[in-house]
Amino acid sequence: MAETKMATIYLFGKKYEVPAELTVMNAMEYAGYQLKRGCGCRNGFCGACATIYRVKGKNQLQTCLACSQKVIDGMYIATLPFFPLVKQVYDINKVKPEQQLMMQLYPEIYSCVGCNACTRACPQNLKTMQYIAFAQRGEFKECADASFDCIMCGCCSSRCPAGISHPQVAELARRINGKYIQPQTQHLIDRVAEIDSGKCEAAIQEMMNKPLDEIKNLYNTRDIEK
Repeated sequence: MAETKMATIYLFGKKYEVPAELTVMNAMEYAGYQLKRGCGCRNGFCGACATIYRVKGKNQLQTCLACSQKVIDGMYIATLPFFPLVKQVYDINKVKPEQQLMMQLYPEIYSCVGCNACTRACPQNLKTMQYIAFAQRGEFKECADASFDCIMCGCCSSRCPAGISHPQVAELARRINGKYIQPQTQHLIDRVAEIDSGKCEAAIQEMMNKPLDEIKNLYNTRDIEK
């Protein structure tokens, strides 16, 4: 039996030896930490487990998601319970899809210095600085498309010298795009109306009453629209 390769990591300054194939999240549990917050779905890319680390001998701070980043020998790790993004309050039914909206709600985007730290910090490899540039110009559809895979972990904002809440800016663009720019999808409108009328309630209750294993099997063998 092959010997398990180990890695030396530092969790909040304390040294641990953990199997090298573990993710940061699994390594924390291996080391004895009980994760109650900042662990989300546990299967990758929900945005709850934003983490900052550096590797011994290197000064540069890196960002990642603890659920998907494997440990690196000599890794110094500090997790973020959440990043306090600024979310402005607005009524989506009253705002207008105009450039002035961004200027009113998120004026800090115009203080962007073009350092691209946000893009380098994104664990999804999104072109974050580019979608902020779209937002500056009021190009909501382009901003929405470029930020579509954002999971709002806040890693980008944690590195921003201008204090921009990139995920919230992107969310506003996507909401504006969905509400005012994209054409309406009739089958979706019809389905929402069916749900509101209670037509789907019996089917929902039937599903909720099934054993968990049966629900998992239905999910894993479902037809996926291409």
